[in-house]
Amino acid sequence: MNLSLPSLLLSLGGKCLLNWSLVFLQRNHICKNFLGVFSVSLAVIDTLLTFSVTALHVPADGHVLLLGLRLTRYHVCLLVQVCGQVYSALQWPVAVVAGLDHFFAVTGRLQPSRAGVRGIVCLVVSGLLWCLAALYIFLLSDFTPVMEDVPHTLIHRCWVLHSSQILQVFMFLLLTLGCAALHAGSSVRLLKTPPLRDQITNKSGARCRRSVAQQALRIFLDTWALFLLFLAVLLLLPLGIPAYLGLSVAWLCFINSLLIALVLCAVCPASRLAQGLAAAPPDSFCEWRFKFSPATEDRS
Repeated sequence: MNLSLPSLLLSLGGKCLLNWSLVFLQRNHICKNFLGVFSVSLAVIDTLLTFSVTALHVPADGHVLLLGLRLTRYHVCLLVQVCGQVYSALQWPVAVVAGLDHFFAVTGRLQPSRAGVRGIVCLVVSGLLWCLAALYIFLLSDFTPVMEDVPHTLIHRCWVLHSSQILQVFMFLLLTLGCAALHAGSSVRLLKTPPLRDQITNKSGARCRRSVAQQALRIFLDTWALFLLFLAVLLLLPLGIPAYLGLSVAWLCFINSLLIALVLCAVCPASRLAQGLAAAPPDSFCEWRFKFSPATEDRS
């Protein structure tokens, strides 16, 4: 995709504005989990990228001197392409680390009293992921910049690479969520033995798990149905997503809700949820409240 520099700046500015708006919306719990801390770091990186591209594009002579280095519009295209590749390389690691973070939170393996320590750990892990992704792009990947062979003063457009990782992550997590929900729902039907006491207990526990899975799916779909439709349209269109737009705070908010629904369907902590011993991780878009029948709460 060959984009003009003004459209590149406009899209970067819009992305920064959206990033910081969503960070402000989640300000009360933004640093309480890994995705929140990583969202802040992403907003900072995007802001620095936007300022750098603007500083290199605005001068009439098309170059800037920085610490004795002559930076031109070649570096604008190079910087956008490198950042896009780093964003693409971070898609899978961020999803995996966030999924583990939510799993440990829902299963009660993280102590709420150590929120400060957890925030520091999330900050360190976020910084480590950024560094490893950059080292991978520069040292291990086969990334080759696409540059025009013209003087820098004549550069008015940049080649922007596409990202397929965002759709890969989306499809994998969505299919995994569907499998987890089907497993939780089918666990009741698999219990066809005579209703002895232990078997009745197992059957009621299976119903509780199915109830949690059904409610988690309903809450997720009520909030993100239109966004899912938008992603489905992107899957059908051959346009692709520019790599520098593939990782945004809006996408991380969607991944946050999707991973919460996935963990709740897979773990199904019905008894812990009913007794108030477990709660869903922070989410500014989905209200993860579950309803249980009195009989379910008594059995739990």
